[in-house]
Amino acid sequence: MHWRALCGITLLVSAAPALAVGNLVDLEVYDATAGITLPVYRHGGRNYVAGEPAHEYRLALASHAGGRTLAVTSVDGVNVVSGETAAPGQTGYVLGAWQSYDILGWRKSLERVASFYFTSLGDSYAARTGRPRNVGVIGVAVFLEKLPYVPPAAMNSAPESGAARDEAARAGAAPAPMAKAQQPDSKLGTGHGRGRDSTVVDTEFDRASSRPDETIVVYYDSRANLVAQGIIPGVDARRGGLPNPFPNGFVPDP
Repeated sequence: MHWRALCGITLLVSAAPALAVGNLVDLEVYDATAGITLPVYRHGGRNYVAGEPAHEYRLALASHAGGRTLAVTSVDGVNVVSGETAAPGQTGYVLGAWQSYDILGWRKSLERVASFYFTSLGDSYAARTGRPRNVGVIGVAVFLEKLPYVPPAAMNSAPESGAARDEAARAGAAPAPMAKAQQPDSKLGTGHGRGRDSTVVDTEFDRASSRPDETIVVYYDSRANLVAQGIIPGVDARRGGLPNPFPNGFVPDP
């Protein structure tokens, strides 16, 4: 009896949606208004999260690499640091080994960002800057750092300095010791929200390869749209719909 109950719990946990996507670097989408990490739904080989209109959110990155990594990050096809139409060869955030960092919004300076928030397509930052085509997707291109070559004869001598500066790298970690409501059928986008303090510093980063070592892609839309597309299965009983077979605990007296 006890074994079957525990087995059932194990199966239930394993069937639950994941909270993070990635290998070298984990990406989580955190709803700051609700105070929850959004579950990731797998459908057709793609990853999806359901956003809530008018809720602020942030992107939580966590490195699993033993060295530094560069995370070139885009929302709706726009580089979150530079505001350019995104490409892997652009600027990004540098994470130290095993380091985590929260991207709070669109970077406006080394000290300030404009918060991310879920909104209608027309109010999205991408659409308002004439780039609505790729609204609804978050991307992270991850690059490992190129390690300097040290000849065997020079192993006991000080390594030479002067590696070329990679202008595409910008430190994304804060200074640390280690270095509008919408209709259900309207597509969800990301707005350019309130200003917030978020301090970073410039740094150098030499990519080991011109191609990303990992590319993370997460699509997002409203829950209603994802249910309608079959990405989130079934009907949420909390919103009305199918009756709940287990609405409470013990059987009441008749």
